[in-house]
Amino acid sequence: MARTLFISDLHLSAERAAANEALFAFLEERVPGSNALYILGDLFEYWIGDDDLSDPFHAIVAGFFARTVQAGTPMYLMHGNRDFLIGDAFCAAAQVTRLEDPTVLDLFGTPTLLMHGDTLCTDDTSYMDWRRTCRAPAWQQEFLSQPLTARRAQMLQWRAQSEAGKQNKSAQVMDVNATAVIDALNAHQCRRLIHGHTHRPGRHALEINHQTAERIVLADWYTQGSFLEVTAQGCRQHTLAFI
Repeated sequence: MARTLFISDLHLSAERAAANEALFAFLEERVPGSNALYILGDLFEYWIGDDDLSDPFHAIVAGFFARTVQAGTPMYLMHGNRDFLIGDAFCAAAQVTRLEDPTVLDLFGTPTLLMHGDTLCTDDTSYMDWRRTCRAPAWQQEFLSQPLTARRAQMLQWRAQSEAGKQNKSAQVMDVNATAVIDALNAHQCRRLIHGHTHRPGRHALEINHQTAERIVLADWYTQGSFLEVTAQGCRQHTLAFI
């Protein structure tokens, strides 16, 4: 049976062995035979530049991806808010195709909008300001010109500041904005949206212009693995226990 798989928000790091092993097992045991695997952002906890591929852990991940592609399953990777600096060198090493955010995909006859999801969180104005800053080419060029050690220290500092800032934000502010969701679906003429980012997995029924629509939110990989399987018969969320 033809099937397409989706994952997001793995937040991989060398320190999170359970998540890493779950991903490697998923690639070897569950992915073969599928049409494609789409990663909708935040593959890594953070990414400070493709020259960090010299890190053994990053090379291992790229190797697993490359073997998955060579075995017959195309893989597509979208930037998240943690790993937006992933570039051509990593994609080449992993043999994955970079995916624009947003992207429209025909899934068994249903036009489906794929996003990481952070651009839908328009109520979080401080994050949206930061996103505009860090996605600017000049900012990225200046950041990537620094030594790896300096970049890593700076990224860890930003991560700590971000986590501290979340303590003063309501759950509603950090979630998607309903109007932004509807606007995105209308702009791309889709009635299904798949995204991650919010760590609030679920399936939400919508009505847009008197038509039914849905928003599917992918789960993070902090306490267990998860993937969405889409077939001609519909969508199904699966969990993967950490060992």
